[in-house]
Amino acid sequence: VRPRPEPLNQESHVMTNNDQNRPAIERLLRPRSVVIVGASARPGSAGQTILENLTLNEFAGPIHLLGRAGGHIGERPIVTDYDALPEGIDLAVLCVPANGAVAAIEGCARRKVAAAVVFAAGFAEMGEHGLQAELTQAARRGGVAMLGPNCLGYINALDGIRINFAGAARVARIGAAPPGSRADPMVAVISHSGGLVSHIRSALEARDVAVNHSVSTGNEADLGLADFIEYFTDDADTSAIVLYVEQVRDPARFLAAAARAAAAGKPVLMMHPGRGDRARAAVQSHTGALAGDYAVMATQAGHAGVAVVDTMDELVDAAELLARYPAPPARGPGVLTFSGAFCAIANDFCEAIGLELPGLSDASVATLAARLPPFAPPRNPLDLTTQPVFEPELVEFGARVLLADPGLGGLVISIASSTPRLAMAYLRGVIAARDNSDRPVIFSLLGDRAPLADEFMALARQQRVILSRSVDRSLRAVSVATRRARALARAARAGGQAGVADVGEIGPGALAEWRGKEILARLGIASPAHALVGDVEAAVAAAARFGGKVALKAQSAALAHKTEAGAVMLGLADAAAIRAAWARLMDNVAAHSPGLVLDGVLVEAMAPRGVELVLGARRDPHWGPVVLVGIGGIAIEALGDVRLLPCDLAAADIVAELRLLRAARLLEGFRGMKAVNLDAVAAAVGAVGRLMLGRPEIAEIDINPLLATDAGVLALDALIVGS
Repeated sequence: VRPRPEPLNQESHVMTNNDQNRPAIERLLRPRSVVIVGASARPGSAGQTILENLTLNEFAGPIHLLGRAGGHIGERPIVTDYDALPEGIDLAVLCVPANGAVAAIEGCARRKVAAAVVFAAGFAEMGEHGLQAELTQAARRGGVAMLGPNCLGYINALDGIRINFAGAARVARIGAAPPGSRADPMVAVISHSGGLVSHIRSALEARDVAVNHSVSTGNEADLGLADFIEYFTDDADTSAIVLYVEQVRDPARFLAAAARAAAAGKPVLMMHPGRGDRARAAVQSHTGALAGDYAVMATQAGHAGVAVVDTMDELVDAAELLARYPAPPARGPGVLTFSGAFCAIANDFCEAIGLELPGLSDASVATLAARLPPFAPPRNPLDLTTQPVFEPELVEFGARVLLADPGLGGLVISIASSTPRLAMAYLRGVIAARDNSDRPVIFSLLGDRAPLADEFMALARQQRVILSRSVDRSLRAVSVATRRARALARAARAGGQAGVADVGEIGPGALAEWRGKEILARLGIASPAHALVGDVEAAVAAAARFGGKVALKAQSAALAHKTEAGAVMLGLADAAAIRAAWARLMDNVAAHSPGLVLDGVLVEAMAPRGVELVLGARRDPHWGPVVLVGIGGIAIEALGDVRLLPCDLAAADIVAELRLLRAARLLEGFRGMKAVNLDAVAAAVGAVGRLMLGRPEIAEIDINPLLATDAGVLALDALIVGS
């Protein structure tokens, strides 16, 4: 049994949002004494429900009641003054309206209460940010660790504690065991939605994945996601941490806590709505969250080791997988089936969800070919045909070969619902084939709601074989797990590149193109030959030096979008064309921006033929900098074929991301064009990323197009914006 928390030193407890919150969270989740503030003798009141939850679950410590009207609930007196309470109570449960919450926290602070749960709504989610700020200040000033407001409370299944006003129920306690000694996984669930946390808990428990704690954090006016991630990272009984998040209010702390969990071998899974405009509006109205850029969030969270999922099914399925197998390989799985048709379906489906199905090793192919009939090709997915109906031992044989193949990261079995006898034979064969392998094994026995024998389900649970009735969901869960494994490996390789070159001062606002190209040149990103000139004759002379056709581009920080202003003239072949274009350019600028004084005009050699990419970066005000690379030019908005990347990726990982572009064939040599020098592209991406990391005053970089050829890259345009 876990030891009880030591009493908290109230004098030193000031909420600082770091690891020092752990003792306070321990007393919040595992209280030895409780006071219900706002208790009432009125039947059905929230205070009555909390008391019923405590007594129904045989809470052994003192329970105090405090309410304005006094009286009794049963034989328990309701005191009316905080001074009537003893000092040092572990937990206060505030069953008071929003306008009484601040005074209640202040009263608890006077009696040195360690922690409080605030159920009341009517704070930031209703636009009452000032009231919520006042509540936060009162809690931190008084040293009260606060959960909420606008939360549903929590359930601690280890100690049998249910702090929840939605109804009274007995907690199904998880049996006592020495810390870290449990064979079965336990998961902690943290959710901004009080209603959703119960659905997640029920779904996991139905799969025999115990939920040791489920916490509704609400508006997180004090304790937040990072505090609980840190707490459960240090908890020996917790195998994985599952999050439903509507806003990460402190991204830096969240990312640090998530990275710490990953380093400790604790998977963190997160569902975060807000990809579309309607979803963002719903989130805001629900919790007052001001949703940030979803793609940036997902990029940074994934880099910190968080498995970001899109659906509730993925959240639950991947949580079971990662709870049972916390460190699955980054390689895709072997797939075993009795259907050639399913092999084709699996290939299509896995390609659509980005899950690689690796090919088999030569040794595996030879072993399979020696045993299987000629019409059963030895490949992944592996079709055993219908022969296992007559030779059930073929399942063990096929599973053993796939699990022994070093290029595969696990095994997904997809077969139709069978007789109980055959199903048990297949399962026993898979268990025998696994031996001591720690690779995940998922048995997808199709048939939807067709019942499975209790003996079959019990054996699978005992042997850590994950059961599924949907192979689509199984493969999606594997995709989540392998994506996380790749992200962890990628993060381990990141950050080892050279430092930032001296690029000079970058002030606020947009820089003119010529200045941006000066900065890029110091990073090693070249541009076509160019010169900044002040008159047409200088332009003619510069063009003569470059030879061939040139472009004229008006230069001013106020002309961030030169094409729309008619401030770019292309393909000028001789002096006459340059003089005529100069006159048109000056007229266009004067019409577009009357009175604008130019820095000059950039005379630039026309670029060779190549693939137009976009290379950009932005600094999200909450999540920090990210880099974007993809197909550029005029197609960027139409196609949106880009990859959003952390700023510190290793060059090889940047190249791998480039190969994931939908139009990656353009980079490999297309219709007579030479293949692009991907190493040069990756070097440019890495240089821009390092610049963003090293110069926090840069808000945005846009290089569009970045021309990629077999020889390297050229920045044809450059926009750098300082904050």
